[in-house]
Amino acid sequence: MPLPLMPKATAVWLIDKTSLTFDQVAEFVGMHPLEVQAIADGEVAQGIVGYDPIANGQLTREEIARCEADPNARLRITETSIPLPKARGKGARYTPVSKRNDRPDAIAWVIRHYPQLSDQAVGKLLGTTKETIQKVRDRTHWNSANIKPRDPVILGLCSQSDLNAAVAAAGDRPAGAPPPPPHTEDAA
Repeated sequence: MPLPLMPKATAVWLIDKTSLTFDQVAEFVGMHPLEVQAIADGEVAQGIVGYDPIANGQLTREEIARCEADPNARLRITETSIPLPKARGKGARYTPVSKRNDRPDAIAWVIRHYPQLSDQAVGKLLGTTKETIQKVRDRTHWNSANIKPRDPVILGLCSQSDLNAAVAAAGDRPAGAPPPPPHTEDAA
C-alpha cells in the first residue's frame, strides 16, 4: 500500500482533526502505534504543522467517517489520476579526476582479454562512451601512443564481480574460473 506524502505531518493532522485510533493512523502513515501515541501526547513532532490529506486528495471525508465509525476498519489512500513520477535510473557513473586517465588503459585491457564484450557492455562496465571505446580500438585516441592495457579491477574502475557478470552476460566464463569438467559417459 502506498504511503501518503509527508507521513508524520499527515499523522499530526489526523490525530488533531479526527477520532481515528492510533492503530488506524499508524497503519495509514506507516509508523508504529507508539510513535503515533507519542505525537498525540506532544512528545514527538512538536512544531510540525499538520498536512491535510483531504485537501491534497489522499483521503476523502467519507473514508475518514467510515473508519471513525469502525475501529477495525483501515484507511485506504485515494487513487489519483495524476501519474506518479518515474524512478530515475542510476545515470552515468562518476569517475574521479585522478582515475580518468586510466580509463583508456582499462578499455584496451578489456578489449584485449574479452573481445566478445560489446561496446555497450564495456561502456557500462567502465563508465565510458562508445566513441571512446571505438577510438581506443582503432588507435585513433588522442593519447594512443601512451595507452598500456591494465586491469580495470586493479585500477579501481570496476569490481571483479561486475567484470565477471559482464563476461557471463556475454556468454563466456570469467578469467580465472576453472574450466567446465569434461563430459564423460560411462559405457558400462
